[in-house]
Amino acid sequence: MGVVRRWLAGCRPLLAVSAPIAGIQLAQVALTTTDLAMLGGMSVRAIAAGGLALTLYNQVRTMCVGTVTAVGNLVASTAGRGEARTGGDQLDERARGEVRDLVRASFLVATAVGLGAALILIGLGYVLAWFGQDPEVLALARPTMLALAPGLIPMLWLNVLRQFAVGMRRPGSLLWVTIGSVGVNILLDGGFGYGWFGFPELGAPGIGLATTIVQFVNCFAFLLILRRDEHLAPLLSAGFGRGELPAVREILRLGIPISLTYGSEAGITSVATVLMGGFGPATLAAQSVVNQLAYIVYQVNIGLSQGSSILISRAVSQRDRAAVTRTARQALTLSATAMTAAGLLYLAVPGWVLGLFLERNPPPEVLALAHTLLFFGIAQQYVKGAQNVCVGLLRGLGNTKSGFRATLLGYWLIGTPVMVLCGFALDLRGPGIWLGLCVGFGATAVLLLRKFSRELAGVPALAAVPSGT
Repeated sequence: MGVVRRWLAGCRPLLAVSAPIAGIQLAQVALTTTDLAMLGGMSVRAIAAGGLALTLYNQVRTMCVGTVTAVGNLVASTAGRGEARTGGDQLDERARGEVRDLVRASFLVATAVGLGAALILIGLGYVLAWFGQDPEVLALARPTMLALAPGLIPMLWLNVLRQFAVGMRRPGSLLWVTIGSVGVNILLDGGFGYGWFGFPELGAPGIGLATTIVQFVNCFAFLLILRRDEHLAPLLSAGFGRGELPAVREILRLGIPISLTYGSEAGITSVATVLMGGFGPATLAAQSVVNQLAYIVYQVNIGLSQGSSILISRAVSQRDRAAVTRTARQALTLSATAMTAAGLLYLAVPGWVLGLFLERNPPPEVLALAHTLLFFGIAQQYVKGAQNVCVGLLRGLGNTKSGFRATLLGYWLIGTPVMVLCGFALDLRGPGIWLGLCVGFGATAVLLLRKFSRELAGVPALAAVPSGT
């Protein structure tokens, strides 16, 4: 026990940065999780349509988040240089100005990307007609996607605020925001989805509308938290001028490869969902439930990925190879530990966790398939989590491009063919699709880990600095 306590104590800096990030991620996922649970009380067709809409929403949302993810690294590096110039924990005026420029540029990028993404999400509802989806499911999914689309803009504003705060190593407390947003979302889901409190009963589209409203609430709640921080409030600025254009270009230079990496990752899941939809509403309903369970746990890995990335960026600027290696090992170990804990829970009470998202007496074929897919979901958590952490480790070294190249090979040249082969050629159907997902994520994790090891060993800037210099 003493060894474990000492190891956890050593992980404290990583946990201090990663936990708030995971908290915001879980707040976001809590919205779609409660949405799916509320949809499950309507009908199999409603959960199939809502699950399809939420999967594509998460696909677009994930790519959008990628465009501003590097903001945390840029802020951390700028703050680190400013602290080095002052010889303490305070920023000099030059660094403060650069951070303000980054914040203004980030809000501009977030707004523009959010508007474009909202239009893309709405358009996807009509493109899906070409992929053999059930017409009645699509008829219900389209207005749901329309209601979800506007929420992408405040969601991105929230991520800008998150990256800024984490980069400054003052992430703030989000516990009450997370709990509050879940409660508000449940009430609004009931109001707009089921007609509670005299609200208009909109069904599945009402669930999407509720989520959009809560996205705005979350954003402004977190903004109020940061405004009360005397260190961060002076650095927050939403104006924009020509002086921020270099910062916009730098955010996009780093963010576009990250967005493509995240999009590729979410894309293979979206492809799997579309392929599962070809087997009928029952298969799509089971897919939606298990995918959401895996997605909840995955947020821990996102927190570890981004937290380790921030710490590695600072360690690189200080030429501390030992800190980089230590942070990488801690992130991967914590990820595997969390995935094991979640997997044990799913194995211990599978009926209970699946029952959170299914109607009281679901069709036997839906329940049976969901039980089977849950085993694949547990396996997927390990490999998907490992590859996401490795993407963060590489980003900390300043490499945002290798992740995208690795996903092209692992997901699309390996994983997707295995999905098609096992799902259709071998007639394994749903389980075959998930087997292909596991293979794709596993191959990508191996490629990224090898790349990180090579880059860490080959970067001269990480050579140890003699003491006293």
